[in-house]
Amino acid sequence: MTNQKQTGITILGLGPGSGDLLTVEARNWLEQIDELYIRTAEHPTIQILSNKMDIHSFDYLYEEHASFEDVYEKIVQQVLTLGARPQGVTYAVPGHPFVAEATSPEIVRRAKQNGIPVRIIEGLSFLEPVFSALELDPFPFVTLMDALELGQRLQPPFPPSSPLLVAQIYSRMIASEVKMALTNVYPDELVVKLVHDAGTAQCKIQAIPLYEIDRQEEISLRTVLYVPPLPVETSFEEFQEVIARLRAPDGCPWDREQTHLSLRRYLLEETYELLDALDNELPEKTAEELGDLLLQILLHAQIGVEEGEFGMADVLAGIHRKIVRRHPHVFGDLSVTDAGGVVAAWEKVKAQERIENSETNSAVGLLRGVPASLPALSQAQEIQTRAARVGFDWEDIEPVYGKVAEEFAEVKEAAGSPRIESEVGDLMFAAVNLARWLNVDAETALRSTNARFKKRFEHIEKRATESGKQLTDMTQEEMDRFWDEAKSNE
Repeated sequence: MTNQKQTGITILGLGPGSGDLLTVEARNWLEQIDELYIRTAEHPTIQILSNKMDIHSFDYLYEEHASFEDVYEKIVQQVLTLGARPQGVTYAVPGHPFVAEATSPEIVRRAKQNGIPVRIIEGLSFLEPVFSALELDPFPFVTLMDALELGQRLQPPFPPSSPLLVAQIYSRMIASEVKMALTNVYPDELVVKLVHDAGTAQCKIQAIPLYEIDRQEEISLRTVLYVPPLPVETSFEEFQEVIARLRAPDGCPWDREQTHLSLRRYLLEETYELLDALDNELPEKTAEELGDLLLQILLHAQIGVEEGEFGMADVLAGIHRKIVRRHPHVFGDLSVTDAGGVVAAWEKVKAQERIENSETNSAVGLLRGVPASLPALSQAQEIQTRAARVGFDWEDIEPVYGKVAEEFAEVKEAAGSPRIESEVGDLMFAAVNLARWLNVDAETALRSTNARFKKRFEHIEKRATESGKQLTDMTQEEMDRFWDEAKSNE
């Protein structure tokens, strides 16, 4: 029969499974209408309704369009057109109209703009039967993710200490993409659960290692992945809570006394300890030192919160915007072919930033951002690199070699004179410039040399002890022999 009461658009939730899970309101409404439009016929309830009314499915659009965005746009357009008819339209979706359903919010938004009335008939979402199947209370928090969104990411956008539900894993290919994103954080062997057909008599749960999720034949439109939480200490947010607790009135007296200025020495110490771990290629030590450095960063961020200066969100937002802005070839439509193009694009963006910050494009403005606290070698190389970006540089390396020789000669001439310090500085600056031309980081090179010298000298000390001598008792020839021995051991 024709329903005279229906006008505009009615969006109806079909629930997650069989017709038994339809709400009373939904069942009553379906008994009144003789025409129904559905996003997909891949739903158990449709079989019950098919002999009671005319059902029109939008499944054909999935075959006609390459992306889900295009499919959803066509569905929205057609539902709006149908809703403008005198008899309106009932549009049914799986689950709840506003849970994991891209079309409903957009239909409602545009209908309001066009003056088309909209009625929402609630439906049980897929979440409730999934929680029941897993015997899981979603409180205090559970992260919900769309498989398509997660599969496009290189890094999961949520704390791993939160339980995770990933919906719409409708194929093994999507499962593979989800797995690749998750294994950047989660262990391959972590036992996860695939929930199939929740809300139906065919509901099935598979407990399997994460790395096997894309090998399961049972994956379908109604498959949901559950990933258990990792320990709280794996979460960045939980670590922020630890730092805030240290600084709280009932926290640690020492941490509460610290200020931005008092923490400077520790920031520098932790940076150098990290560099030492990197120099020695010690992965476990590097991870430890990165944590120590992160501690310093979060302490400064917490002090910023307490002083009303800034918060961690400001720190993250600032660097996020800066990196995206300075990489238009990655996050925009700029095309570059090599590293040189990247550097040119980078400098162009930074020049615009200086203009926007009321700085000039002169060398003063260009070099103003070089931190005075950098080690001298790093500072020299950064100054030279920035100047070279705007063309203040030699055309080839030969004059660079000549400059080093020239400065060396001037050092010899200035020996014993008041200008010797200045000349030695010029020689070192020229040597740093040569390192830059040779694509060598001067600071790293000297640190490596220092480490080699230390190791070789320790070998001399060891051999001296084995010979029953003190270093002061050894001749230069003996020391040289042990030095060469250390070199040959390398």
